[in-house]
Amino acid sequence: MEVNTRLQVEHPVTEAVTGLDLVEQMIRVAAGEKLEMTQDDIKIDGWAIENRVYAEDPYRGFLPSTGRLVRYRTPVPAWEGDERGVDGVRVDAGVEEGGEVSIFYDPMIAKLITWGPTRDAAADLQVAALDRFELEGLGHNIDFVSAIMQHPRFRSGELTTGFIAEEYPEGFHGAPADETVTRALAAIAGFMASAEADRARRTDGQLGDRLDPPAKWQVTIGGASHKVKLGHKHIKVDGEKIGIALEYTPGDRLVVAEIDDSELAVKVAKTRTGWRMTTRGAIHDVRVLPWHVAPLASHMIEKIPPDLSKFLICPMPGLLVALHVGEGDSVEAGQPLATVEAMKMENILRAEKAGVVKTVNAAQGDSLAVDAVILEME
Repeated sequence: MEVNTRLQVEHPVTEAVTGLDLVEQMIRVAAGEKLEMTQDDIKIDGWAIENRVYAEDPYRGFLPSTGRLVRYRTPVPAWEGDERGVDGVRVDAGVEEGGEVSIFYDPMIAKLITWGPTRDAAADLQVAALDRFELEGLGHNIDFVSAIMQHPRFRSGELTTGFIAEEYPEGFHGAPADETVTRALAAIAGFMASAEADRARRTDGQLGDRLDPPAKWQVTIGGASHKVKLGHKHIKVDGEKIGIALEYTPGDRLVVAEIDDSELAVKVAKTRTGWRMTTRGAIHDVRVLPWHVAPLASHMIEKIPPDLSKFLICPMPGLLVALHVGEGDSVEAGQPLATVEAMKMENILRAEKAGVVKTVNAAQGDSLAVDAVILEME
């Protein structure tokens, strides 16, 4: 018989469904006290789910990510409440805003635990809490675990170790958004655009406040455009009224909208032509233009990204532990070129195509930043 005398990472799940503080019990036993309960005294109540918030980027193949926590706001304060946290949401964490996640340690940032009377209720609470988990400054897996919580296979319990490869064979690109969420995002974007325009007209040096902010906007999400019209008591999207209530002050990073007796929390970041909006396990780049300006957008020249295929670029911050080729070497597609270590993991970087190494810009033992050029091909 093996006796495991240490806590598991998932111990909050046990605590949430039993109401027991396992850490307290371990300390009491270590102090020589006897357990005050028997196995028959322990009752299971409800369901609990734990998600680990990791400094790894699912949009880039789950590569480790490092950096400073420029913004770190949890859905409820960490370490508050009882074994079930606050209103069924619990956060265990060892970081704080402004802290740094380095290449030398494990990528776990926090644990998010939810409790509900049913498994679906606990999963729904996970999705809602993840929407309110604000983390900026490095890549993280919040969108991915939110997508898992919503996935039909997770809800039905039909999971295997091949789940990720089977469901995301081309990589993770965010959870699919249904029409209700898309229309809500369009309404929120139009509302925020109007609020920003209203502030702009009140700023010194503007034309004055004689002109009201636009009430008609074209909102483009995922290639689809929506006509948004703001009224005094309602918002119309593509001619249909949306039962939505929200507040937004320019500069807010989290917007919570009430839609037909339910809430939708959206993390927002201003961009040049709109917002980057994150909710329900996906990032949406949203373009917002006044109706009279939108037709002119088709005449704008799109910037063509440069061809980077001849460069070997470091996909993450890390330590260059091995360089497998030198200048003048011929390489084949798929051949290992370098090995970078980050967060206790070695990552082999391979050639995308055949060629000859022109220059090498790094040496073994160098600390590399993300997107650093390791070598260049002819």
